[in-house]
Amino acid sequence: MTTEPRTFPPRPLSAVKAVYARQAGCPSSFALAVADFEPWEEGVEFETADTSTVPGWPAAEVSELHEAFGSGVREELEELAALEPGTTVAVAVVLRSIKVHEVDSHPRAFRQAGRQAVRNALTEAYGPPPAPWPKLP
Repeated sequence: MTTEPRTFPPRPLSAVKAVYARQAGCPSSFALAVADFEPWEEGVEFETADTSTVPGWPAAEVSELHEAFGSGVREELEELAALEPGTTVAVAVVLRSIKVHEVDSHPRAFRQAGRQAVRNALTEAYGPPPAPWPKLP
């Protein structure tokens, strides 16, 4: 039995939303991000749109959140555990917008939101996984 080679994403996936919220006590974590996953050259290309600014937050801090989100995306795609063997990653991820909490948003939360965005994009592209996703820390 032969299988067709697959690439991720198989088609453009727009407005993939990811929320990472852990509010069980101090410290808490919050990150909300919306990203597009577009077919591209092999590998992972990451960029941020002008719309992903945060009024009242210093540009350096917002840039750090963007970088953390991109790191989470790359980490989740590198694990490839969520993809079938033989799937090629060829994606451009565009971070369209983020929402923050003035106290509970930090780079680690956005790293986890990046990982969640990949999981959400995989579910949108291929349907739910046969086994539940491993829990994010």
